[in-house]
Order: sequence, then C-alpha cells, then structure tokens
Amino acid sequence: MEQNLNHYKIFYEAAKTGNISKAAETLYISQPAVSKSITKLEQSLGQTLFIRSKRGVKLTAEGTTLYTYLKQAFESIDTAEKALRHASELGMGQLRIGVSTSLCKHILLSYLQDFIRENPHVKITIECNPTFETIQLLKQDKIDIGLICDTPLEKGYHFSPLRSIQDTFVTTQTYLDNLQVREGELADNNSNLKDNVKENTYHTSHNIPMAGLFFFSDTKNQVFSHIDLSSEEILEKCNLMLLDKENISRIFIDECLKAHQIHPGQILEINNMDLLIDFAAIGMGVACVVREFVTSYIENGQVIELPMDFDIPKRTIGFIYAEHNLNSTAKKFLDYCDTQHL
Repeated sequence: MEQNLNHYKIFYEAAKTGNISKAAETLYISQPAVSKSITKLEQSLGQTLFIRSKRGVKLTAEGTTLYTYLKQAFESIDTAEKALRHASELGMGQLRIGVSTSLCKHILLSYLQDFIRENPHVKITIECNPTFETIQLLKQDKIDIGLICDTPLEKGYHFSPLRSIQDTFVTTQTYLDNLQVREGELADNNSNLKDNVKENTYHTSHNIPMAGLFFFSDTKNQVFSHIDLSSEEILEKCNLMLLDKENISRIFIDECLKAHQIHPGQILEINNMDLLIDFAAIGMGVACVVREFVTSYIENGQVIELPMDFDIPKRTIGFIYAEHNLNSTAKKFLDYCDTQHL
C-alpha cells in the first residue's frame, strides 16, 4: 500500500459524513488537518476525489470508486477485530504439537487432558514422528512446539525441560532363567568337548594319514548346569530388542553400550517402544525401554528389570520451539505445563 493508511481513514470519514468538520470531530483532529490529508491523497493518486462547496464535500466518480473499496476494507477490519476479541474471550486458538508416539502416549496425554478441560475451544493437532523429523517440522513452521529428548539444537531454537526419564532393560524371569540354562549347557558342552576329544590318526586304503577325527563320549543323560551371568554377559548373549538405528533413544543406548565395551550378539530392531515392552512381556528377549513407560508391567509382574552392573544416565525431555515464533496459545500451553507436577 503506497499511501499512508491514515490518509485513507480520513478520506473515508469525510466521504461517509460528507462534511470536513464532522470528519474532524469524529477523528479528534483539526479541520485543516483533514483538508491537508485529503489534498495529499489526491495529489499522490493523481485524482480529484471531492467536489468542494460551501455546503460540504461531494464525491467524484473516482472518489466513489475509492470509497466503495475502502468501505469494504474497513468493515472487514472491524469484523476481524470482533472475531479476535470473541476468540480471546472464549480462549480460542490453535496449537500444533510434534511428538513421538511413545512420548505422546506416556507423557503428553497427561498434560493435554487437563489443558483441554480448561481450554475447550483450542484447536489442537498432533504430528507423531521421531525426534529428528519433529525438529524438521518445527524448522518448516508446520508445528508450533515439539516434545523431544534433549538433543543439540541450531541457534534460534529453545529447549524447555519438562521432566527426566530413565532407560532400563526389561525381560521376563522365565526368559532370563532359560538364557542362564542355555549358556550353562554351552559351557558344559565346551568342557565335555575338551575332555572327550581323542585325536587319532587313521589311514585310508592308500595309506594317507587323516588327522583330526574326533570321538565323543555319550552325553545323552548328562544334567547341564545353571550359570550366573553378569548384566554385560546377558546383553551380549540375549536376543536384545532395541529401537531402530535412526531413533535418538537408540543412538543414546548404543553409545552407552559402547562406553562399557558391550557388544550384543543378536539385535532385534523395532520402531515402536510400546511393541518393545509387549515383546519383552511375552518372553521374546531383553528390551531397552523407558522405566516410566513400563512401570505398570513391572508392578504386576509381567516383566522384571535387569539388574545392571553399570549406571545408565538419566535423560531430559522437554519442549522445543522457535524463540521468536511462538504464538499465544503455544505459550499458554507451555506455561501451563510448567505449573504441573505429573
């Protein structure tokens, strides 16, 4: 818009009242100020907008055209202001949240429940994606805030801590017992192999020596022993169930295992932590999960925590957002979450 909006407002009032003096009274400015503003507008547009007389002002054809469009514009502005006031009174607004499926189910829902009860007119949309995709959605302005585990962010983005979580390894007692027995059998077999090997040299019909043929004693009725494995040995020998490699939780656990020189022999990758919990509960192996997500399973005896010989550091989850692009509804939700102790 090339012209000062104030000039259009003055013109609009003068055209509506048909009188310079009345327009001045309505706008709380002097009559000369109204006349000067209209003259400037006419000069800048190159059009005569009013026919002036002692009885007042009358619109020219060009002035009528301008007035018609300005009337629609100012009425639209008035309607918009009323809509905003109405929305503010009702607590209306829009909130777009990015979050992983597990964090949504186990963390976010508890905060949303009471917030929605107190703010029933807020339109909330949820985008469930892994952490790195959530960050990309925030950069693309497709979400207002994201709930993630703490991770390095680019300049201009803020991380607001919400609570801490603890990773743990869970399985069933039956799976753990069977693993101990299985490893005991392997240990017994290796011992028997050494005790019962009889190296002999045989000759074929061509008198070519054949070394390395072994004879074994009968082990059919042998009772195999149960051995106690350390947590490191269990993680290396079990069917270890983890999230996929691109997941931020998997990256964290991989670094933790590497730091303690633990090299799992078999890994089953799953892209959903709730499935990890369920697979552990039916005895498929040992799963790395968030303790806060599996509490009910532990309490009712569906799974047990694997006693660890080393500490797994706690992690922090919180909300990320663009520092200079936070709407009032998102800010209201963040302020609400800060006051909750769930």
